[in-house]
Amino acid sequence: MLSAQSQEGYWWGELEADTTLESDYILYLQILGELSSPKTAKLAKYIRQRQLPDGGWSIFYGGPSELNATVKAWVALRLAGDSATSPHLLRARAKIHDLGGLEATNSYVRFYLAMVGAIDWTFVPAIPPELMFLPDWFPINVYEMSSWTRGIVIPLAIVYAHKPGWRLPEGVSVDEIFLRPGVKPPSLAWDKRVISWKNIFLALDRGIKLYERMSWKPFRRVSLARARTWMLERLERSEGLGTIYPAMMNSIFALAAEGRDTSDPLLAREIGFLARYEIEEDDTLRVQPCISPLWDTAIVMVSLQEAGLDPSHPSLLAASRWLVDNQILGAGDWQVKNPDAEPGGWAFEFQNDFYPDVDDTAFVLMALGRVADPEPDRLRDSIRRGLAWLVSMQNSDGGWGAFDHENNLDFLNHIPFADHNAMLDPSTADVTARAVECLGQMGWPATHSVIERAAAFMRHEQTADGSWFGRWGVNYVYGTSGVLRALEAAGLASLPECRRGAEWLRSVQNSDGGFGESILSYYDPSLKGKGKSTASQTAWGLIGLLAVVGAEDPAVERAVDWLVSHQNDDGTWDEAEFTGTGFPLVFYLKYHLYRNSFPLYALARYENLRQGRGRFVGVQIAADEVHLRDGQ
Repeated sequence: MLSAQSQEGYWWGELEADTTLESDYILYLQILGELSSPKTAKLAKYIRQRQLPDGGWSIFYGGPSELNATVKAWVALRLAGDSATSPHLLRARAKIHDLGGLEATNSYVRFYLAMVGAIDWTFVPAIPPELMFLPDWFPINVYEMSSWTRGIVIPLAIVYAHKPGWRLPEGVSVDEIFLRPGVKPPSLAWDKRVISWKNIFLALDRGIKLYERMSWKPFRRVSLARARTWMLERLERSEGLGTIYPAMMNSIFALAAEGRDTSDPLLAREIGFLARYEIEEDDTLRVQPCISPLWDTAIVMVSLQEAGLDPSHPSLLAASRWLVDNQILGAGDWQVKNPDAEPGGWAFEFQNDFYPDVDDTAFVLMALGRVADPEPDRLRDSIRRGLAWLVSMQNSDGGWGAFDHENNLDFLNHIPFADHNAMLDPSTADVTARAVECLGQMGWPATHSVIERAAAFMRHEQTADGSWFGRWGVNYVYGTSGVLRALEAAGLASLPECRRGAEWLRSVQNSDGGFGESILSYYDPSLKGKGKSTASQTAWGLIGLLAVVGAEDPAVERAVDWLVSHQNDDGTWDEAEFTGTGFPLVFYLKYHLYRNSFPLYALARYENLRQGRGRFVGVQIAADEVHLRDGQ
């Protein structure tokens, strides 16, 4: 870990996803007029290497063929020059038909195909820029959508308004991958119930499309200006819109649809930001969905601190000062629904000032609190500001979401373009647990109202078998471990809910002593906690058990033995599986540092408990030093 630290003080591991990114990137190159770039062949080779024997592509390691990924791969390889009659694309076409055909893909697949004239715009949900007129107090407005949805949708609204004349190359068509050409996509078909949220939103969709066909659109110019201003403001203090791949790419499409070309300074800058996500290896090219230096740095710091590194070690001091330098002290989208709070959070990436998040902020605060800085004033002030921001983001249900406050209007999941399964950012057990763990480290008592309400939320979220769902990690092992770790830090490990959680972990421990859970548990709850043992998930299971049953338990010792016996000579662990989650059921992630940082922490925690060693905490901010909102 020490050898992997950058000169600037941070840690940064690769963030890996599925081939939909490489497929979209080829379409992106086509739109930019750069399909002849050497990148296309390298991207195409990477995609071909990941085709499954049945002809399709999966969205996670070891997973089954998935329709959207397979359609995107088929289109990308056609753009790269592969013949539609080549054996691998014939197998892909057959698999697409087996999975329901192009018409069954999600909204964003169809939107991209409509952008290049491959399908008609009637096959796409309306995303008009007039959305920007909806006021903040109205139940349907852009700030009731999750932050990542705003970043994806508002640039697409600009594209939707312009409907640019981009086209696929001559001879490339998607007609053959429809199962039933001309049939309306299932997502745009009426619900059988006469009155339902889906039908209400579909009726709105029809009305917007009628408006779209009018030659006179009285609100279009002003709404476009608002969407453009919103996007440009957020490009100013970020390295790409939201610093997530789809929003960044969509913002480039929006700028191009507005008439900018690659010689335009702003467009060229955004293209450059996205290019940083490329990883070239031999004769292939892959693309990261995001970059995670703040997150990786905080996790590694906490792991090194638990492992007994001197709290004033130069590596920890360099990392802590880098983190303090990257604290966000400017405005962000979170203020729309939390206007009275002062900024002070941290983001996931190098620069993403509009979008600090609770999970990163809590982990950063825990890392900073365990550093012994010889000049502590700036560190203490940074922690105080960060903690105040974190507490201000608690929702009325007692939990925390990731990026937004009170972002939980369920009915919005029925909007036709909400089929990415991440329209909202409600409270979740795993993010709430991180916040509670942070407060516990700060010395806040379990009887404090903020922790009491959070603990009540987590108790409510516990499933019947004792486990907790994992929103941002795979899955119930991650969620259960996080909650138990948090309740231990808050002094609540003796709760019966904790005992039940530990018993569930014990019940799903593999015969080899490790823990593993397939992403398939998101689809089938009967697969909870079932899967090949992995380093990161074994660490999570071990951390959860340690929080409740201590270091002498046989299940703990077996998990420790698994980690010790699977460590490589260079100190690392191997892990092919994806154990991170972007959008459940839709998008998954592999954090390349998870397999090393979490086992290091888990083994160190075990040894510290066995030896009775306490933790060093350099900075604690008491509850009475933080302003609370009414009701907290």
